[in-house]
Amino acid sequence: MSSMTDIVFLLLIFFLVTSTLVNPNALKLLLPKSTGQVSAKATTSVSIKDWKNGVYTYHINGNETPIPFEQVEDAIVTELQSEEDPTFSIYADESVPVKEVVAMMNIAKRNHYKVIMATSPE
Repeated sequence: MSSMTDIVFLLLIFFLVTSTLVNPNALKLLLPKSTGQVSAKATTSVSIKDWKNGVYTYHINGNETPIPFEQVEDAIVTELQSEEDPTFSIYADESVPVKEVVAMMNIAKRNHYKVIMATSPE
């Protein structure tokens, strides 16, 4: 019986450690709430962060280093060039204006990509 509790304890530790490593978005964003779920899996993510003074930063795949908006499209194209079904997700802070999100959607439309808007579950 004691060996069984050891195994359960080790499994518990394993799952706790591995669950902290699975974080698709390293930036802390307050995502809008939604009840819908999408079955498609995006390979690239674009995060839009609001710094409360009218400055918005763009981050590809949760990278801490922001890139200017002018370079976002090139970065997305580079990331998705080898994908069979290119899809990227937009992680926009809830205080980011719709104009910024639509700019990302226009990039997807120009390049014939699928786009997913990330939200938090309600």
